[in-house]
Amino acid sequence: MASSKAHHATGFAAGVIAAAIVARIGGGGSFHVGVLLSFVTGVIGSTAPDWLEVAWWSRARRLWITHRTLTHWGVGWLALLAVSYHWLGHSLYAAPAFGFACGGLMHLFADWPNPLGVPWIAGRHSLNLWNSGHCDLIVVAASWAAAWFIGQHVWLHGVHGTALLQHFRIG
Repeated sequence: MASSKAHHATGFAAGVIAAAIVARIGGGGSFHVGVLLSFVTGVIGSTAPDWLEVAWWSRARRLWITHRTLTHWGVGWLALLAVSYHWLGHSLYAAPAFGFACGGLMHLFADWPNPLGVPWIAGRHSLNLWNSGHCDLIVVAASWAAAWFIGQHVWLHGVHGTALLQHFRIG
């Protein structure tokens, strides 16, 4: 499991990714509201697989299901991502659902490298790269690299850094 700080940092990257895609496709309803909601729910969704396990309705606040089972199931998050993507531009709820799914998937990607792994399809799978909480910087850097790659193709239309500077040349 990645640390809480790593999940939050990757969540902001997931929010940027979701907002970029919603901006490109169209967010349904007011354009800017859909982009903002997809960003916010992307950040929230990045911690969702863990807090969805907590029995908030009881005083003990214990887990109601075993850690890294149903709430960490990759197929469920991918299904939410696909359905919400399909409805972008057609439903007011699609943009926040898409952001939430992006955040949830980012959480799974952050948990995947450690030995406990995540249940992608039927059983758990682990990349077995490091123990929980170690190498968080790699996970955060990879998530922000993905956010940069997707964001530049949406907002900068694929213009790379050096080409972008030529647009701002004075003279």
